[in-house]
Formats: sequence, structure tokens, C-alpha cells
Amino acid sequence: MSRPLLRMTGIAKRFPGVQALDNVALEVGEGEVHGLLGENGAGKSTLLKILAGAQTPDAGEIEFAGATVTLPNPQASQALGIVTIYQEFNLIPSMTVEENLFLGREPVTGPFVSWAEMRRATLDLAKQHGLDLPAASLVRDLSVAQQQMVEIARALSMRSRLIVMDEPTSALSETETQRLFQIVRTLKQSGISTIFVTHRLPEVLQICDRITVLRDGRPSGQAEIAGLTIDGIIKMMVGRSAAELFKPLPLRSPGSTVMEVKGLSRHGAVTDPRAVVLQDVSLALRRGEILGIAGLVGSGRTELARCLFGADPRTAGTVTVDGKPVSINSPRDAIAAGIGLVPEDRKQQALFLDLAVRENLSITALGKLLRLGFVRADAERALMEQYRAALNIRMANGEQKVKNLSGGNQQKVVLARWLALEPRILIVDEPTRGIDVGAKAEVHQLLHDMAMQGIAIIAISSELPEVLAISDRIITMHGGRISGEIGRDEATEQKLMSLMTTGEIKAA
Repeated sequence: MSRPLLRMTGIAKRFPGVQALDNVALEVGEGEVHGLLGENGAGKSTLLKILAGAQTPDAGEIEFAGATVTLPNPQASQALGIVTIYQEFNLIPSMTVEENLFLGREPVTGPFVSWAEMRRATLDLAKQHGLDLPAASLVRDLSVAQQQMVEIARALSMRSRLIVMDEPTSALSETETQRLFQIVRTLKQSGISTIFVTHRLPEVLQICDRITVLRDGRPSGQAEIAGLTIDGIIKMMVGRSAAELFKPLPLRSPGSTVMEVKGLSRHGAVTDPRAVVLQDVSLALRRGEILGIAGLVGSGRTELARCLFGADPRTAGTVTVDGKPVSINSPRDAIAAGIGLVPEDRKQQALFLDLAVRENLSITALGKLLRLGFVRADAERALMEQYRAALNIRMANGEQKVKNLSGGNQQKVVLARWLALEPRILIVDEPTRGIDVGAKAEVHQLLHDMAMQGIAIIAISSELPEVLAISDRIITMHGGRISGEIGRDEATEQKLMSLMTTGEIKAA
């Protein structure tokens, strides 16, 4: 390893009833890409908040660039050149790229902002680091990948020496991910260090030089990437091998058709009202089946889910449930037809983060819990305990705020919410995004159990191994259309990728 830029030793942090960190050490060299790994709840976020100056440790020492430092607030951390890019971007959608880059640090001429200097600085930054920065565009009009470039550019504009990237590839396509990796390698050549946090373990082997693994708030190991395997990393994270964790699920025997979609189309997007978002999509879904949907970013996967759930309007097409035509013009209509949706962004689109787990879980089933217009507290607690036990939701108690649960347990709360309504059809969009390998195995088992109970499931995922692992059939999408269908027994990543990109299975 190159000489240490950052050295954290003996870091401890306790919250009421929880020892979040206990004697944790982290060392990052100059120009090093260092992976920080662990299950949800392992202590990664707490350690990074201490590094960012958002929390203070109860014990331990931090050295940066050879000097012992204290980080009482984020400003102190940024002044040293430590910048964090969070999974949920800290950008203002209604402002331009250049305004976001220099927010609070605008170049001025006298009492006025120098817009010409801001534009020049933005273009210089883009040229120097090879970034895609449409300076005058509003952030809300950018793709997720472009927004991430803005976050990276903002970090670089602060003269960063250490950039922390929290789940940077969770919403990126494979092409966009490789572009991000190239930028990280360029930063490395410039001597800028990176702490890379991800649950996608193949990426760790591809981009990191070394890793530090946390388990239950304690150090579980440090290792050079050379010679490591995914199975070895999983053992460090959870104490079990991949073979033990991802046991093959039993085969399912789907029943009769429960939903049929014919000619579903949607024209018009936020950025372009003339765009064709979905075109002539037809599919059938059977009872007790998991139908996987795979496609690159922009293929129409999420748009299809939103149309089927009534969150977005459709231009044409029909939907039947149990052989009867249904008119779905709103989520209320979808719920009445027995359709539920677990959206891809659980924090912004599914959970009420400042409410208790109890309230989040029961909110869709309140009609079953009312007596004389009031919620029966005993029935609500019973419902919560039923699904807490059934889904193994790990929490202190039902009054704990849902924002304080791990990602995997938050996802279980969303799944439990729909189970309480006993849906005929459940659409899950990116069911394991941002959760660790152990929680992924649990969510996969939950989806299988739901299917075995007769629920018909549409599972959308950008991770092809996940689609292959959980689906009975797989439909691929490209350009808003269905580009192919393939059974689980004959599906491979190569075949799926061919269908997703060309609509044809290329000969090996």
C-alpha cells in the first residue's frame, strides 16, 4: 500500500441500546481505491458519518495526511478534502448543473455572481476529468448517471483528496458503471483516494485495491484484492459461504392466467412529451409464477410497472385480471383490482421515513383495522407482530422509526404492507437494490414463499444473476418494447443480454 492518507484507529460509537462501532480501524493509502464492505447494520454508515463530520466518535483517533485531526462538523471534514457522495444525491433539481456545482461557493465580481466565471470553471472541470457536464441544463432533466457525474464534479471542485462513494452504481447500467470505474481510475492516477461502498461484490474485485470488512460493528478483516474471491468476501461479511447463503429454491408449478396485458402503450415523458415510452407491450402472468423482466436502463421496465399500477397514464392497451377487464387509472384502481407495487426507490416512493414501523406496515390495511371509524390499536399491533415474525423483520420494537432500520428490513416492511392486503398480483421493482447479500437471500426466499401461496409476481431487476435466480420465465425489454421471452431452464446471462440489446439470441 502507498503511504497512508487516512488512518482511523480504535473508533467506537454507541447509541441508546446499540453498540454501533467497537474498536474499528480503517486505513486508506494515497491514490488507493479502498472497499468498505459489510451487511446492512454492520456499522459502515456510522463510520462514514464520523469521517464526514456528521457524528463524533465516543473513542478512537483519526489521522489525515500525517496529522491527528478532529472532525466536529462536515465543514471541517470538507476543509481537509474529505467529500462524501451519498446514494441519495444532494442536488437541487430546479437549479442548473453549474449552479449545483458551486452552490454556496459561487465566484463573484464585487457583490455579483460571475456567471461567466462559473461557466468557465464548470467547463474546465469537465475537460480536466473527462466528465459529461451539460453546464446549463437543469439537474431534473439529467439521467441518474449524469447526476452522479455532477456529484463527482462537485467533489472535485472542492479540491478533494479523499472521495467517499456510497453505493455509486446502484442505479447505473453496466455501460454507465464502466464509465464510472474509468473516472475512479483517472482519480487514482491523480493521487486522489476513494472509499468505495457497494453490495455488488463483483465490482469490488474489479475496481478496489484493498477492502475492509465490518460485521456487527466490529472489524471482520482487511485484505488485498489479489487472490480474493466473491465467496471469500461473503464469508468475511456474514460468516457463511455463498453456497450456504443462496440455496437453490424449489421449482414452482404456476397455475392459470391471472393477468393479461394486450397492446399497452404510453407516449410522453417528463423530458419529451413526444417520446414513445412503451409500445405495444403484451404479456400474460400466471398464478404462483414469478415473471422476471430484464432490460437496460431506459428500456421501459419501470415505466411498465408504473403503468400497470396506475401511477402513470397509458395511451393504449387493455388489462384483464382473472379474465375480467379492469380500468386502472390510479393506484387506488390497481389496489382494488388486487395489484400491489414495491417501487424501486423505497425511501422516496414507499416508506414514510419519520413514522414508526407499525404505522408503515399497517397503513394500507387500515380498512381492516377500523371500528367505528377508529383504528383498533390491539389489531394493529397484532398485524405488525404477525408479519414481524413471518418475515423476520429485525427491529427494536414497532415504535422504532422505519428510517432507522437497515435497507433489507425496510424492504421487508414494504413487502409486509402488501402481504397484509392479500394481493393477487405483486410487482416488485429492483427488490434487492441497496441491500446486502444476506438480506438478498432472505428477500429471494420471501418472493418464492409468496409465489407458493399463489401470488403472481412480476420481478424487475437490473441484476441478471438475480433475474435468473428467482424467475420462472423471463421477458426482456428494449426501447419500450418486449424484445424476447425465455424460460428459466434455457436462460443465461449471455442470452438475456443479446435479447436486451438486439432482440435476438446470438450464436455462441
